[in-house]
Parts: sequence; structure tokens; C-alpha cells
Amino acid sequence: MDPRYVFVGGLHRSGTTLMADCLEAHPAVRGLPPSLAPEGEGVFFQGAIPHDALAGVPGEWAEDPAMHMVEGGPWDRPEVAGRLRADWDRWYPKGGSWRVEKSPVNLLRARLYQQLLPASQFVFVVRHPVASARATAKWSARGEAALLRHWAHAHSVWAGDVPRLHNWMVVRLEDLCADPRRELARLFAFLRLDPVPPPRAVRADPNADYLGDGTPVDELARSFGYGPDGIAGPSEWRGRHWFRDVREAVE
Repeated sequence: MDPRYVFVGGLHRSGTTLMADCLEAHPAVRGLPPSLAPEGEGVFFQGAIPHDALAGVPGEWAEDPAMHMVEGGPWDRPEVAGRLRADWDRWYPKGGSWRVEKSPVNLLRARLYQQLLPASQFVFVVRHPVASARATAKWSARGEAALLRHWAHAHSVWAGDVPRLHNWMVVRLEDLCADPRRELARLFAFLRLDPVPPPRAVRADPNADYLGDGTPVDELARSFGYGPDGIAGPSEWRGRHWFRDVREAVE
């Protein structure tokens, strides 16, 4: 049986690389070589869907309508699916039951990939919007207000997509850092794999340098359990799976 794909998506500086590293630590999971493209992102290892230097710009990309890709759109064609498989096959190590493909743009591309690569699963990593904006400022010339609008827009579009996805889960970066074993137990249950330890130590509070001034958050951020200065409660967004035992482990 060919390996299945688990796609990791989320805005830049939200923890997608850490998530991919955690997945690749499992012996049943294969990843792309990080030394050949930025952060080993799969969009750079394929030519089926154009991804030039103006695509995927940190703090900006989700505002481009062309970055939202869904079933029935211009890329939903058998030849695109075939080119994706062929291009990625050249780079993934052999073996394993899962291939992890991590690219920030996967946040708004899941519906298309679900159509092109059936039985794929999706892991979305989210981070407090203010911390995300302030961390992204190191990579962007945009101001904080614009970066916060980008966070809100990206996750608003995403929230409209997930009801159409069969198999998805959300991991807050803050939870992954505070209790990695618990979150990795959820993650590997989602893939029906036995859990493995985190591959490296992580800072328990990834937002310590960015929060504390009480900047308010919007309703969408609150639905993820965020308050002005960090985690304020549980997230309304946990996940879904077409098998009950997996769904219960993720939720």
C-alpha cells in the first residue's frame, strides 16, 4: 500500500516546523529533506501547482485569493494529482506508512489536497494571534495591526473550510510546548500510531517574549481559547475523524 499523506498547515512562526519534526521522529513517518528547500516545505519540491517567490510571503500570503484552493477549482485535475505524486516521490525516503508534508499554505489548501490525494489527513497548528504577529514581524515589513488582520483573515477562511474536511485536527502551539507528551499522544492517535517522545526539548512558554501587555483579541481568537495574555480556556476547534475511536482520542 502506498503511504498516505499527513499535511501540516499554519501561519509562519506558529509551530509548523516543530510539528513536522515531531511527526518525523516516528519510524512510520517520512519527511522531506530540510537542507534542500526552506524548512523542508513541500511546495518547493513540486511543480504541479505554481509557487513562485511572491507566493507564501509571511504575514501576507493568505490575503491573496489565489492561495485559497478548493475542490472544483482550477487545480482540481487528475494531471495535477499525478504530477504532485510524481514530484514528491522523487524526494521522500522510501518506506513508512505516512508522509508528512509541511507548508504554511496548507492551511488554505486542505480541501484541494483532500480531493487530489484521498485519505489524506490534516494537522493545523495555531498560535496566539498577538504572539504570532510579533514573531512574524521579524520576517515582515508590515505593522502589527496588518499582521493581526492577516491572522484573522487566514483563520476565518480556514474556519469556513474545515466543515468539508473528513480528517483534521488542531494543535495549539502553546499546548504542544507546555505538555508535549499529551499533545503527541493526540497526534499519533490521529494517525493510528503508537506515540513516541518529542524529538527535542522545547520552551514551555513560546510566547513569553511577546505577550503580557493585555492586547485584546477578537471573537475568532477567543474560539481557539485565547485571551489577551495567553490561553484563557479550551479551544472550540479540536478535530474530526471518520472513525469514532480516533475522533474520541483527538477530541
